Amino acid sequence: MPKKKCPDCPKCLPGWLAAFGDLMSLLLCFFVLLLSMATMDAKKVDAAIGSLAGAMSILEGGVKTEVNKQRAQQAATSEAGTQTSEQAAMMVTDFNEMTESKGGAAVKLEEAEEGFTIHLPSSILFESGEVKVTNQDAILFLKRLALMVDNMPPDIELSVRGHTDNRPPAATSIYKNNWELSTARALSVGEILMESGVPAKKMTIGGNAGHRPVATNDTPEGRAKNRRVEIYFYSEEQSQKRAAQQSVLEMDK
Repeated sequence: MPKKKCPDCPKCLPGWLAAFGDLMSLLLCFFVLLLSMATMDAKKVDAAIGSLAGAMSILEGGVKTEVNKQRAQQAATSEAGTQTSEQAAMMVTDFNEMTESKGGAAVKLEEAEEGFTIHLPSSILFESGEVKVTNQDAILFLKRLALMVDNMPPDIELSVRGHTDNRPPAATSIYKNNWELSTARALSVGEILMESGVPAKKMTIGGNAGHRPVATNDTPEGRAKNRRVEIYFYSEEQSQKRAAQQSVLEMDK
């Protein structure tokens, strides 16, 4: 009598394939057991960890190599300075987006070799001829800058500088000339920064009157650009090194 085929499986797998699958499963279990019973060389592991610790100086264990502290500090200062500049740029962008709908002038950030400068137009800080900061958005921006100073490297300092156009103050003004007006405006900005937590010893405050224009004084638009307060963030150490290098170059000439 012929053997009947399975109605649900028209063509069954060959028997050797099932045996092959069982063999592969047994071999897999065998090698897993071998791996689990294997022991690692503790000395080699400690040596590897020690080498990594010596190279990166972040892990415990092993013998640490001598690290150049000066280079590490310079790298940390450079990285922190870059992060601070990027954070300030984001703050400037946020402020400009917030005041754009109000038709206010834009704050600008300018990169420099030793730091960066934030240019604040006088129109967003003061009323015409006044020295007290009355714009609440500008006050909030200055307070955020003061908070950012806490995250800066310890050698970063601030220079707050006032600028005017070439026209003298109004006859009714209490300020005799633009030197007094520009200095008073820089002092007003500096006082807000100090009241918000910036140490006074980290700041210098002064006025340049109208002697450092960034645009022409022949048009109202140009004069508006010249009326500004600049906050210069710089590294005193880097500034001194650059001055020393320039002195050496001048002596060589």
